[in-house]
Amino acid sequence: MADDTCQVFCFNPKAIEQIREAMLDGREIEKLAQTFKVLGDPTRVKILFALSQRELCVCDLAKALGISQSAVSHQLRLLRTMSLVKYRKQGLMVYYSLDDDHILCLFKQGLDHVLHSG
Repeated sequence: MADDTCQVFCFNPKAIEQIREAMLDGREIEKLAQTFKVLGDPTRVKILFALSQRELCVCDLAKALGISQSAVSHQLRLLRTMSLVKYRKQGLMVYYSLDDDHILCLFKQGLDHVLHSG
């Protein structure tokens, strides 16, 4: 038997009830899972990193990341759909930024974990 599993089967009814009462509903779980799924793409992580530094237009993002404007636009649409980024128009330009401080915190926490765990 593996060292990382219980050697006997028993359970704590109080702990199980507490978890069941606190459990997220299906819609919340699905949205959270989709958020992490979206964050699982290296190009989108690069975009979020760039936007964690400053607001940028699509042209600047494309040039900074070395990918096409259409590829950046495609990824930004997905990030916008998931409410991870937002945009504002200024004349003929469209500038993107992280949607809110929660996204910045999520990104920084993930990065801290990666840097800490080596």
